[in-house]
Amino acid sequence: MTHGLGFGIVLAMSSAPNAVRLRVSIDGIQPAIWRRLLIPAHWNLEHLHLGIQAAFNWWNYHLHEFHIGGLRFGDVALLEDGAGPDDPRVFDERDVQLKDFSRSGSTFTYTYDFGDNWRHTVELEEWLWLDVFPKKAICEDGAFARPPEDVGGISGYEHFLEVMGDPGDPEHADIKRWCGGHFDPEWFDLDLVNKDVGNALKPNVRRRLHQPKPKRV
Repeated sequence: MTHGLGFGIVLAMSSAPNAVRLRVSIDGIQPAIWRRLLIPAHWNLEHLHLGIQAAFNWWNYHLHEFHIGGLRFGDVALLEDGAGPDDPRVFDERDVQLKDFSRSGSTFTYTYDFGDNWRHTVELEEWLWLDVFPKKAICEDGAFARPPEDVGGISGYEHFLEVMGDPGDPEHADIKRWCGGHFDPEWFDLDLVNKDVGNALKPNVRRRLHQPKPKRV
């Protein structure tokens, strides 16, 4: 049976898979910053939003939305507040579950922070029939640290890296202090990220404000 919104997904049947493996990557940055997640198929897009926030340790301070098949999905009340009459309609992200998608290889866009405009490509890589019904998400793999919150988008991040890499830059001390005293763009700790992802749906979950500093040997 076709989903009522009509953007190329179908309602799951009783024999549907119970999990999906997906890859989320931040657009416009090389080398790619990405996470591979194993997500319960019954999660809706609001749950996926929280899972992505946890996987990248975004702080969930800003607006977000999904673009799927030419349609917008998100928090309707927040996204339509102040919207103009010609702005596209926003559909409720809670009304679409991942199991509604019809095939592997489907891709769509997740955008976080309309100021910095962090666009993520989400690819549904593989549907899975797990023996034990998954109750939470898992991070299986990934690479590189995400840019700091409120750094100013891709151009701001490029400038940030230049300043952090040059102790002689007049901005270096202030920028280093602003980011918590340490930033390694190649940082990725699977165990730590997986712990965050496992707690993604817990209420009032706290995010780290800064990247963990390396332990002294």
